[in-house]
Amino acid sequence: MVIFMKSKNQQNNWLVLLVGRGYITLSISILLLCEVGGVLDSSRVLAKDDSSKIAQSPAATKENAERLFEEGKTLYQQGSAESLRQAIQKWQEARLLYRTLGDRSMEATTLNNIGRVYSALGEKQKALDFYNQALPLRRAVGDRGGEATTLSNIGAVYDTLGEKQKALDFYNQALPILRAVGDRRGEATTLNNIGAVYDDLGEKQKALNFYNQALPIRRAVGDRGGEATTLNNIGRVYSALGEKQKALNFYNQALPIYRAVGDRGGEATTLNNIGRVYDDLGEKQKALNFYNQALPIYRAVGDRGGEATTLNNIGRVYDDLGEKQKALVFFNQALPIRRAVGDRGGEATTLNNIGGVYDDLGEKQKALDFYNQALPLIRAVGDPYGEVTILDNIRALGGF
Repeated sequence: MVIFMKSKNQQNNWLVLLVGRGYITLSISILLLCEVGGVLDSSRVLAKDDSSKIAQSPAATKENAERLFEEGKTLYQQGSAESLRQAIQKWQEARLLYRTLGDRSMEATTLNNIGRVYSALGEKQKALDFYNQALPLRRAVGDRGGEATTLSNIGAVYDTLGEKQKALDFYNQALPILRAVGDRRGEATTLNNIGAVYDDLGEKQKALNFYNQALPIRRAVGDRGGEATTLNNIGRVYSALGEKQKALNFYNQALPIYRAVGDRGGEATTLNNIGRVYDDLGEKQKALNFYNQALPIYRAVGDRGGEATTLNNIGRVYDDLGEKQKALVFFNQALPIRRAVGDRGGEATTLNNIGGVYDDLGEKQKALDFYNQALPLIRAVGDPYGEVTILDNIRALGGF
């Protein structure tokens, strides 16, 4: 997912901050995870209440657990925000039954699944909580494939939070395990995700190397959604390298596949990325058209991070078109969402962009206030390029 930060000393130069993983749809196994404090409290009570029933009828309880697990899986696959919340509820109930039955393997799988749902909903800390409950269970039961899946999922969360070295650490723990157990689909996903980290770090050729390892594996195993993701990511690299027509070629290969497999989030991401290319080419109305196709889909699937990014990008277009008040409206919609999902890099980007609008409007003190809010955030996520941009904007106002 692409976000923009404006440098005020170069009016037409927009620094791309690769914050978040929206443009990389993580096609990680449906073995997912997550948990909330309040739910944990009630879960303990429920586990106690259910134990006598399980003692009386373990076979029936196992059947109920399996039914709840499958119902959760069906709801997850529907992909709407409401169905994802319902999937969490089903898997929470199943997890309690598996725990009381002593089925540690299925308890771990269910924890992992809940975490994946929270991650999809943008609730990354909750996702980490559940993944970190799943991981030791998977190790304890010797489920190496499951261990690798959870390691990869943890890596994906850190990736989204901007902690790139942590993300690489977890991905690189997962990759040899996936190869050892012969999980080619998981191997391709992790290769894709490692490529994405290098992409974020500006190492574009390394990124292409990993994406080009992932793509043929995804095709070989028939993972069409994963194929679309990697095509999309390759397009993103070419876009960053200035090869816009190549980028459009890869995006336009990805888009119909996402639609065919019903991956609405991936569809929204690719629409957003196509909008970005047209934005770069100066075709602002085309850019708005694609961003405005992406936005309602992000909202429908509950991807708040994607929603915030697209709001930010729409704001950026209106800023470029000189419609400063419209730009502020969209930036001010994006900002609280970025804060809510814990996207500090994205928050810094939007704060900087709001500062840029006030700067253009001649409200220099307001501009300086927003730049000064953005600076510690961009430093905290370790983005040196973003830091330089914000410092330049502050210096241009005499702030240093």
